[in-house]
Amino acid sequence: MKHYLLYFAVVLWFSGRGMAVEEPKFEVVKKTDSYEIRSYKSTIVAETKVETAFEDAGNEAFKVLASYIFGNNKSQTKMEMTAPVSQAKSEKIAMTAPVGMKKDDGGFLVQFTMPSQFSMKTLPQPNDSRVTIREIPARKVAVLRYSGTWSESRYRKKLCQLEIALKKDKLKTRGEPVFCRFNSPFWPPWFMRRNEIWIELAD
Repeated sequence: MKHYLLYFAVVLWFSGRGMAVEEPKFEVVKKTDSYEIRSYKSTIVAETKVETAFEDAGNEAFKVLASYIFGNNKSQTKMEMTAPVSQAKSEKIAMTAPVGMKKDDGGFLVQFTMPSQFSMKTLPQPNDSRVTIREIPARKVAVLRYSGTWSESRYRKKLCQLEIALKKDKLKTRGEPVFCRFNSPFWPPWFMRRNEIWIELAD
């Protein structure tokens, strides 16, 4: 597992020093003191389910998804790492769910966004049956950005702040919140990390 995390660290380390790591493009619709609303176009994700604790799910799923993008697929195609790596909890994964990791019957669903040059037709098929490819429709999400650790307690504290702000602004949501990580475990320092919570807004 260490070589997957090392690759992830190197890619994101360079992203802060001139090499861009692709992430889904979005348009900022609105900004408030607490959050911003973004509009995302449809995206394609590779996802896998893991049954473990919140703080372990990302690492457990990473080795499966990283293996797929590093060439463990039918055409042995190697793809660039993207950001974020995300996680969340939910009962079932709907086709309108945001990119992320969701809890599903005692586990979590973790998703990598696929590089934009690929389509559903051109993406290589996984060799590992635990990896699923699907397209997520365009959506609007409320986003709270914060720095610091990836602990579940900090995530829940920030999620509560976002939910209170959305309720105050009378915005309806759907699906489950998504925890997004944009940095490696090694760089930058924890207090400089970019973390986000996404919640999809209802029409």
